[in-house]
Amino acid sequence: MKQLCNNRERYKNCSPARTLSHLLYLLPLSLMVVFGLTGCGNSAKLTKPPADTPQAQNSESKLTFFEVTLEQADDRGRPIWKVKAKRAKYTKEQQIGQAESPYGELYQDGQIVYQVQAQKADIEQDGKRLFLKGNIVATDPRNGTVLRGNELEWRPQEDLLIVRHQINGTHKQLQAVAQEARVKTRTQRVDFSGGVVANCIEPPLQMRTEHLIWQIKDEKLIGDRPLQIDRYKNNQISDRGRGDAAEVNLKTKIASITKNAQIELLEPPLQINSNSVSWNLSTETVTTNAPVRLYHRGEKVTVTANQGQFKILEKTAYLTGNVRGVGEHRQVLNSQTLTWYLERKLVEAQGNVIYKQLDPPMTFTGENAVGNIETENIVVSGGNSRNRVVTEIIPKKTFNSQ
Repeated sequence: MKQLCNNRERYKNCSPARTLSHLLYLLPLSLMVVFGLTGCGNSAKLTKPPADTPQAQNSESKLTFFEVTLEQADDRGRPIWKVKAKRAKYTKEQQIGQAESPYGELYQDGQIVYQVQAQKADIEQDGKRLFLKGNIVATDPRNGTVLRGNELEWRPQEDLLIVRHQINGTHKQLQAVAQEARVKTRTQRVDFSGGVVANCIEPPLQMRTEHLIWQIKDEKLIGDRPLQIDRYKNNQISDRGRGDAAEVNLKTKIASITKNAQIELLEPPLQINSNSVSWNLSTETVTTNAPVRLYHRGEKVTVTANQGQFKILEKTAYLTGNVRGVGEHRQVLNSQTLTWYLERKLVEAQGNVIYKQLDPPMTFTGENAVGNIETENIVVSGGNSRNRVVTEIIPKKTFNSQ
């Protein structure tokens, strides 16, 4: 390295190249500091006070630069960040560079993955981490995702971007708030954690949980903790889903809820429980291939089966396999299949039908049944004999009225 200028007079006479070498020598960061010159006749200068003053000792440990660009590259020479600031400070004891009101670009594999703005940036000497603080705005130019928070940490070797403290994320498909967001920039995956509330634009729904994975490229939201999904119509909640795990495909508009899945409908007032539910938000259809339980809150009727499908718009349930319907007064209807028309308050059962009621105590069997479980008015038809037997069950309250 060329002999450096060691006093004020010699420093003034240094060439720009020697001045930059002097500054880089004083700044033992693994960063390149590029000084921009602004205004007519301005030049980069470093003025040292007399050596016997406290200010001189302080200047040896703290340096201030103006119009700077801080750059960091990987072992292949590709940039991993660039930070521009009107003013930057370097503290020798802490070996940290600090930039005020910085604008930065974060790189992965030589490509820009996020553009960031903040109030302050702290840069470690080893170049492994970049910290930004205060009013963070981080934008992914590839997909338009914007993350806002109060602290940002970039760990390029881990392919990890962390935004902390009162996160607000926006995208054309999603708006989310949380306490922290962890971004894997290569796969474009965002992990929200801490009081997560995510609002989907289309389909219109809201998800609440403590941890939510957003796969941006695949257009999926994945919850691996207990969560709640509210579906909206005309800005009001129409249906609600709950479960211990779920996946919402924003492309197909299908929500798959597993582990203690529950769907609550407002109209009709029906609750659907199963361990695996597929909720098609476009066709408004709930399907399950696992054991399912339906409970009508108004009629107090419960129906269970091996699997089933409920069409919300038609207000009709189709159930198959070991179907069992139970009314408020413990009347029971068993069959192999059952169609439940909730709006008409009608059930149609087929296959090995058995109907029982307690008051008066009666049991009837057949191949088919039609009627209303709630009012205990059931018609069973088709016996085992050559001629079909049709039996009508008349409730006790009907006898009393005659």
